[in-house]
Amino acid sequence: MQDEIVPIWLPRLAARAGPRFLQIADALQAAVVQGSLKPGDRLPPQRQLAAQLDIDLTTVTRAYDEARRRHLLEGRGARGTYVAAPKVELTAVLDLSMNTPPPPDGVDFDDLLKQGLSQVLMSADSGLLMTYHLGGGSDCDRQAGAKWLAPMFGPLDSQQVLVCPGAQAAIAALILALTEPGDVILAEPTSYPGLRAAATQFGRRVVAVEADRNGMLPQMLEQACREHQPGLVYLNPTLQNPTAITMAQRRRKELAGIAQRCNTRIVEDDPYWLLAEAPPPPIATFAPERVYYISTLSKCLTPGLRVAFVLIRDPQERERFLVALRSFALMVAPLTAALATQWIFDGSADALMAGVRKEARLRHRMARDLLAGRYSGAGDGLHVWLELPGYWNCAQLARAADAAGIAVTPAEAFATGSGSVNAIRISLGSIKDRARLRAGLQRLSHLLAQRPESLDAAVV
Repeated sequence: MQDEIVPIWLPRLAARAGPRFLQIADALQAAVVQGSLKPGDRLPPQRQLAAQLDIDLTTVTRAYDEARRRHLLEGRGARGTYVAAPKVELTAVLDLSMNTPPPPDGVDFDDLLKQGLSQVLMSADSGLLMTYHLGGGSDCDRQAGAKWLAPMFGPLDSQQVLVCPGAQAAIAALILALTEPGDVILAEPTSYPGLRAAATQFGRRVVAVEADRNGMLPQMLEQACREHQPGLVYLNPTLQNPTAITMAQRRRKELAGIAQRCNTRIVEDDPYWLLAEAPPPPIATFAPERVYYISTLSKCLTPGLRVAFVLIRDPQERERFLVALRSFALMVAPLTAALATQWIFDGSADALMAGVRKEARLRHRMARDLLAGRYSGAGDGLHVWLELPGYWNCAQLARAADAAGIAVTPAEAFATGSGSVNAIRISLGSIKDRARLRAGLQRLSHLLAQRPESLDAAVV
């Protein structure tokens, strides 16, 4: 065991690289992952490290505390602080299956959460935060929703914006409000699984409409509308889940025009618009009276913020939506709604989203490098759609990946029709640490380069 480690693992502390204590903790973690710091190595005393870095002692203390929280360090009383032995967590499954925002780059989320809740508790009546509220959100919450949607639509009448507990609840309420049992809902051949789950539960039928690499085909939508007289058309036009396709503006206009001609309605589920690089205007801008627009905070900020905003122009349809929503989800938890409103108005939501966007793009670059020749992502958003070589099928690869300690989602999970493309979705945000994400992508790349029979032979 070394008597004391000279902090060669430390980066140059940069003013624009986020809080200094996090820079130190991240450098520590990288050194542990890379092996330049090993279990049992002793770290410099906090005062010594503070002097070497010319920073205050409190910053080093916070860095060491954060490293302990990550199970990287352990204290041994008067003997000092040492690199901890690996915890079980370090060998857990590398989850590339869950589409969640990555930890925001350069943002101290813990401080942001504490400050936001503190502001809410100082400015709000605690009794109002712990009682029932009418569905659809308070006037203040709706104003926050209008502000959140302003980048997509410009100024909005806040009364046209409804607040509900997540996009899945919004989709379910729209299905209940706007369709009848037995009705058809049109969707792309690979689409968000939550749509199919809700439609099946409510006795509606999802029918796939052919798509190309720019989304649903207009001529096929028009044909399907005439054939099925659908209750709704479901579209996710920006960084589509799972294909990561962003529909071009021309295609959006064409689909909006068909909805108007065929007297049908579109649910535009658009969770990733604010994460995309210069996305086209929403479909709802081209047919505002035919399109119901959903934007959720869970995919841009954090999954724990179960708040979605739904733009419905017609007052009678807003009321029908709220009646349907109340049948299974009376309201957003008031404390959650208040925190979302506070963050939107004080700028914290924008700062958090900018951090998520930056981190997501860094992770896409990592995926592009490690999945060379296979990566086909858009460079932003939360996921990559990976079409597989012919010697793998998606279910087979998902099982082999699981055996290798990696979770991915096969294309069949997203199929709305009888067929399915041979692909997997790789989510880049669910693994908090970049080094572990890199390890997972490297392991997956190695797996893709092998043939299934070679793996079987190795097992035998």
